[in-house]
Amino acid sequence: MKQQKRGRKLLGKKKRYHNVMLRFNDTEYDKLRKICESFNLDISERGTISPLLRRLVLHSESDEKDMLPKTSNLAYHINKIGNNINQLVKIAHHKNLRSPNSSFQNEIQRTNELLHTLLEITTGEQTG
Repeated sequence: MKQQKRGRKLLGKKKRYHNVMLRFNDTEYDKLRKICESFNLDISERGTISPLLRRLVLHSESDEKDMLPKTSNLAYHINKIGNNINQLVKIAHHKNLRSPNSSFQNEIQRTNELLHTLLEITTGEQTG
């Protein structure tokens, strides 16, 4: 009778070369723990999570609605909006630096003109 080899079984062309590291926060890890418990797996035992996640990811069907939106297009438009806001703020600052109290100065000038007219009227009445 042929004796079996000990150790890992040979994977041949199915050998896995790509490594993916995952980190979970507390709530995500609790969800993962509950999923493992539903499959009667011990999460603390080494070598149980990888096959489970591999099976869940590779054998699940994903709908088009479950897919993430293309973030590059969204990021592009957000960047353009930010550029427009920066341009508007720059123009506003430039106008305020050039004449920070332009409306106030116009009101003072108009008030001075009215006072000057009033003085002319009052001085004209006193002399005439």
